[in-house]
Amino acid sequence: MARKQFTINKEPHVAEVGDVELHFVPEVMGDEFLDGYAALIEQQRELGAGSGDLSQIDAGRLRGIVTELRSFLGKLMTQETRERFFRYVVQQRGKKPVVFTSGDEAEAHAAGLTGSVSIKDESMQLPTRVLMELLEWVAEIYGGGRPPTSSNGSVPPSPPRGIPGTGTSRSRGSTRGSGR
Repeated sequence: MARKQFTINKEPHVAEVGDVELHFVPEVMGDEFLDGYAALIEQQRELGAGSGDLSQIDAGRLRGIVTELRSFLGKLMTQETRERFFRYVVQQRGKKPVVFTSGDEAEAHAAGLTGSVSIKDESMQLPTRVLMELLEWVAEIYGGGRPPTSSNGSVPPSPPRGIPGTGTSRSRGSTRGSGR
């Protein structure tokens, strides 16, 4: 009888960004991760960001990519980290501020209030390069160590050049027939 033991991660993955630790959920269901990752990559492709040359992209469109990237990463974060990463504060004059992790939720809440109301985005700001590095990192940890868009099998390594021989060389030494 064949037997194989599998482990399930129970401790959050931790990304250290400066003085801050960002905690990501220990395990993510494959489809959940792949669907989000595929949607993010497709949006980047549609906006022309796949080439890596961001100078040709309209600032508004680039902001949309960054927003989508932050949203994708946020879905993989633990609740505590998500609450630090996304922080929208709705302040109504004379009332205690109310905090949301979604700008849409904050706007919906503010729309139902009367009087002087403001929404302040106090979300964690990170350079785009750090967000991209986080994306690569989560793709590695949740994608099983290979890009999640690759097929199940990896491309096999190229065979060595030449055909190894077992005969002796003309010098009658004991070297192999193909190279040294």
